[in-house]
Amino acid sequence: MRASDADREAVVEQLREAAADGRIDMEELDTRLGQALSARTHAELAPLTEDLGPVVPAEPLVLKGGVHGASRSGRWKVPPVIRAHAGMGSVKLDFTLAECRPREVELEVHGEMGGIMIVVPQGWTVRADELELSIGGLKDRTEGTGTPGSPVLRLTGSCDMGGVTVRHPNFRERRKLRDAK
Repeated sequence: MRASDADREAVVEQLREAAADGRIDMEELDTRLGQALSARTHAELAPLTEDLGPVVPAEPLVLKGGVHGASRSGRWKVPPVIRAHAGMGSVKLDFTLAECRPREVELEVHGEMGGIMIVVPQGWTVRADELELSIGGLKDRTEGTGTPGSPVLRLTGSCDMGGVTVRHPNFRERRKLRDAK
């Protein structure tokens, strides 16, 4: 059966993930990428990833603000799905130093009474068209369109009394980032 561009791209992505995890080296990655991009059939694509094992989807990251709040910042690995429940306490997600391999991250928010603060690096795209708004509302202080190839943060869920704020790092956070390098 003939392979589509989407089929080839899926194999390319799986190969890149394998190289990032150290399962194949860069020389082998280059060889396999060339074969994947020139493959015409599924039979040519299958052997390129069969020794890599099945792709195990990452567990979603769940943050619950409860009464006292919750946060995730510093260096951390971003999974493809994150669930943030503010409750009465707030939730802060800072992606500034995070390692983000997924090209798109779904952030399901539930801002009951506490707010949700999201800090994204310059260049990221934030899409909030699937977010159900109520009293709390949404404040998106990012540029809107990000840099091509950078991660896309897709906001879903709802915010009741607690609002959702999306912004870039402030002066203090940028200074801390500069000092960390």
